[in-house]
Amino acid sequence: MSTLRTGLTGIAALLLVGATTAAATQSNANAAPTAPAAVSGIAKLHTIVNLPPGTWTDTPLEVTLPQAGTYELDADVRGRLAGNPSLNVYMSARLWNVTAAAEVPESERLVYQIINGNPGTAQAGGNQTAPISELIRVSGPTTIRLQAQEINAVGAATVAQVYSDGVGFTALRYDRVGP
Repeated sequence: MSTLRTGLTGIAALLLVGATTAAATQSNANAAPTAPAAVSGIAKLHTIVNLPPGTWTDTPLEVTLPQAGTYELDADVRGRLAGNPSLNVYMSARLWNVTAAAEVPESERLVYQIINGNPGTAQAGGNQTAPISELIRVSGPTTIRLQAQEINAVGAATVAQVYSDGVGFTALRYDRVGP
């Protein structure tokens, strides 16, 4: 009888160990791996930036890429120009890598241009939004800023601004797309 009892106790112990192991394994199997958080963001310009002629001007619009990786950068740049003829003025914008103190390669875009050679003094002007889309690889946290410049080829602009309001915002967006 003692052999039967010892055998049953051994079997019970094995079953208990097996159940505990199965429960431990089962609870670990239910834990889903955590997906990496998407790394993206957007910033909008909430002011008017007046541009002096002939120089790249920093705007307060910037984003910080939080970690190393490859990022898509997208900007919508709204520019406003006005002036009196004879006139050929234009505005360009680019993305500036503040961390590296360098232009994001090939990011410069013509935002808006006015050419008016008509006689008279009636003011010419308008506004337009231009896109910038670039891919950048960074080795660590990196700040990207929007810069713009106004160029007077003929005459001079009386208004040269990077602009935002309720009918159109200047914005800068990033999305991490790879390591």
